[in-house]
Amino acid sequence: MLEALAALPLGELLARLASKKPVPGGGAVAPVVAAFSAGLAEMVVAYSIGKRALAEHEDELREASARLERARVALLDLADADAGAYAALNAAFKLDKADEQRTEKIAAGARAAVIPPQATMAMGIDLLRLYERLAEISNRQLASDLRIAAILGEAAVRASVENILVNLPLLGDAKRAGELRGECERSMEEAGQRCEGVVRATG
Repeated sequence: MLEALAALPLGELLARLASKKPVPGGGAVAPVVAAFSAGLAEMVVAYSIGKRALAEHEDELREASARLERARVALLDLADADAGAYAALNAAFKLDKADEQRTEKIAAGARAAVIPPQATMAMGIDLLRLYERLAEISNRQLASDLRIAAILGEAAVRASVENILVNLPLLGDAKRAGELRGECERSMEEAGQRCEGVVRATG
C-alpha cells in the first residue's frame, strides 16, 4: 500500500519525486500544486478575517476559509488517489502481451487514471473562481500572495489537463475521449481567464 503523500516531509516528497520511480509523478504533482494554491489563499483569508476595514465581509471570508481548508485536504487525497490509479495502470501494462484481458485492463486502468486529474481540474477552476471574489474583499497587503495562489491554481489546471490527455488514447472509447478533450479545452480557457482576472484585480 502506498504511503500517504501528506504524511511525508516536504524534502522526502521531493526526493521521491526526483527518483527513478513512476510514483509519485506528474499526476500527483498537479493536486499538490493546487493544495499549495489553496493553502496560500487560506493564509490571505486568515490575514483578512478580523480586519475592521473588511468587517462587512467577515462571514463570507470565514466561509471562504472553510472552503479552502476542505479543498486543501481533498487535493492531497487526490494526489494519493492519482498515485494509486497510476500504479494500477502501470501494473496492467506489465501484463504478458499474450494475456487476452491485457487490453481491457489497460483501458480500465486508464478510465480510473483520468478520474483524479479530472477532479483536480474541476477543483482548480473552483479555486480560481473563489480567488476572483477574494481579490475584491481580502487584505490588499497580501495581494501578491493571492496572485501567486491564482498562478498556482492555473498551473494545477493545466497540469491536470496534461494528465488527462496522456490517457485518452488508452481509453478505447473515442466518444468519451472527445468529451474529455472538450472539457479540458474549456477548463484551460477558463483557468487562464480567471487567473488573469485575479492578477488584474490585485495589481
